[in-house]
Amino acid sequence: MSLISLFLLPWLLPSSSSTFIDPGALDPYCHDVPYPFGIIRNNTTHSEFYPSFELHCDYNGGSNSSLKVKIGGYSIDVIDISLEGGYLRVLVVRAKGFGTCRGESGRGAVGVTGTEGVEGVDGGLLDLTGTPYAFHSRNNFMVLGCDTMALVRNSSDHIVSGCVSFCVSNADKLYGKQDCSGVGCCRTAFPPGLQYATVDLQSIRNLTESTELRTRAECNEAFLIDGNDSSYADPSIKRPIVLDWSIGNKSCKDVTPSPICGPNASCYNSSEGLGYRCKCNDGYEGNPYRNDGCQEIDQCKYHEHNCSWKCENKDGRYHCACPPGTKGDGKKDGVGCTRDTYIEIGLGTGLALLVISLTIGFWFFWELKKRKQRKLKLKHFLQNGGSLLRQCVSENQFFARIFTIEELEQATDNFNEKNVVGRGGYGTVYRGTLLPDGEVVAIKKSKFVDETQIEQFINEVVILSKITHRNVVKLLGCCLETQVPLLVYEFISNGTLSQHLHEQKRPTSGRLSWETRLRIATETARALAFLHCKAASVPIVHRDVKSANILLDENCTAKVSDFGASRLIPTNQTHVTTLVQGTIGYLDPEYFQTCQLTEKSDVYSFGVVLLELLTSEKPVLFCRMGTERNLASHFMEHMVEKAGHVGVLEFLDRQLVWEARTALPVLAVAQLARRCLSLNGEDRPTMTEVAIELSALRRISMQREELRDWRISMSPRRLGAVAESTCNEEDPLLS
Repeated sequence: MSLISLFLLPWLLPSSSSTFIDPGALDPYCHDVPYPFGIIRNNTTHSEFYPSFELHCDYNGGSNSSLKVKIGGYSIDVIDISLEGGYLRVLVVRAKGFGTCRGESGRGAVGVTGTEGVEGVDGGLLDLTGTPYAFHSRNNFMVLGCDTMALVRNSSDHIVSGCVSFCVSNADKLYGKQDCSGVGCCRTAFPPGLQYATVDLQSIRNLTESTELRTRAECNEAFLIDGNDSSYADPSIKRPIVLDWSIGNKSCKDVTPSPICGPNASCYNSSEGLGYRCKCNDGYEGNPYRNDGCQEIDQCKYHEHNCSWKCENKDGRYHCACPPGTKGDGKKDGVGCTRDTYIEIGLGTGLALLVISLTIGFWFFWELKKRKQRKLKLKHFLQNGGSLLRQCVSENQFFARIFTIEELEQATDNFNEKNVVGRGGYGTVYRGTLLPDGEVVAIKKSKFVDETQIEQFINEVVILSKITHRNVVKLLGCCLETQVPLLVYEFISNGTLSQHLHEQKRPTSGRLSWETRLRIATETARALAFLHCKAASVPIVHRDVKSANILLDENCTAKVSDFGASRLIPTNQTHVTTLVQGTIGYLDPEYFQTCQLTEKSDVYSFGVVLLELLTSEKPVLFCRMGTERNLASHFMEHMVEKAGHVGVLEFLDRQLVWEARTALPVLAVAQLARRCLSLNGEDRPTMTEVAIELSALRRISMQREELRDWRISMSPRRLGAVAESTCNEEDPLLS
């Protein structure tokens, strides 16, 4: 195996013009060399040069002068310097020292012969480490010989190039020197940017024992050559290779603001590796590395022109201009410059045509867009059950309004975030103002819709449109022209019961009194009882009863809302089996375990709402420990542990007991909540029974208040007696 080292590194460089140098035609001082390169002859500097770019003039008199560059201690002939391409072409001899002779083990000696090549450099495979040079991508890697696999490895010992050459007879090797196609010779691309590499020659098959090649001891050759050169067949001539050069080893960004580029020149990164080069800006020419190198190209001054009025030089080119108000090519041998009397008419006509074209185009585009929107809205309308809803309207079964998406976008300022009044698990609620009457509404935009349940959804919407109850939020209409349906309800302005109970920053009201809480509970129970029994003759289970879904108007009148999770219970069934939905803390345990939804599931959730009214506590608090986190579970355990009324009062909001003036109605509501929270649904009362019991408690409470007010309004001479009687009437549990 023959192992050869060669090095290369990427250095980037800019543009100028290519300067070809014929070594035999150089004058004694070899002065035709462009900066940043410079000449040193007999240790004397004849022109300035950039560090590492010095060249040597080998002057032997007559026509034997040659320009050389020293690399790795060897002097190499330079035949071409290109500022624009950023390369040097140099001459090297054949690479005999890389061969492996037939009859050997298949691998040749490592190193150079020291007698052939360029000043001891065998085949021009140079060590470029520490120089501004690297092998150019234009080079080809070639192998002449038979039964040879040549691999090129970089400094990390990774294979970066290689080729295979084989023969069957000696004639194949001779043929390979004429047409390098893999038989007797192979040729492949050489990677750019390398400064060091090794070449490994190996035998790919043993032909020494069976062919006429066995007696021949010819050596295989591996070398680089300029890819544009075809003189590789003759091993006695020098071969050209191309070296890339660049300034430094940093990019333009790293050397900014002080690259060596002159005025009117710009820096650009080398495409072959690290480093940079310079090039003249557009409209300039010359050497971009000198202070006065890039000069403006004045076409009007240095080139012939035939302008009749004025020659203008722009970006290295010229054109003939005409005086204002005239037209033509401005040339003496052309049309010249003539007065254009119709220029205003032409401009006006052109402008008018442009406006008309733009108007027609805009109208056409707008019509296409509206047509596309109409198709999309119709598609959504049909997907969301629009056909079924139209049928219900025609049969006078739908008592609400079908809104268009334009009406709702106008009402909500295109669903602006500032109009969001609530977000829940099923959608977002916006506040909107319908035009032209200015009615304020709440618009619920669902997050998703189950396409398999569209028929049931439309049926529920139709039934909800028939519900008329003072404690149920009225459904005003719907819109089916969007991807998900939009439902329009009456707007309730005073927030939710949850906000009043658990948020301390309600701007519209203070703490809810016992009388108000009892009234809210009664009104909510009546609404749920109405839904279970009388709502359009089909029972409706709300399935998400919670304080956040009980709205309060300006008079704190309760309004049950958010029927997104509601389900209809057929009159001939006691339950429906469905996926569990609801809110943690309010969810019926029996429904959670069996997936069977009944009216008693709403009763359980309402029992949790009663606890919120009695305790002013949230249904779930993670700051509490164990079962105390769940308000309902904690309450039921407390009711078992504290069988007496006094023990139960410790669990309730003490302020409510004082407001009620007697503990009896508060305890009665607590006992009702306990029954509603029974784990067995059959042990819970119906919503109708709950509503009746709460109504009776509220009526008794109101009668006691009226009796008390009547006693207080008696004559002054009996006020003392009334006061004493009232004190005697207070519940002993308060003492």
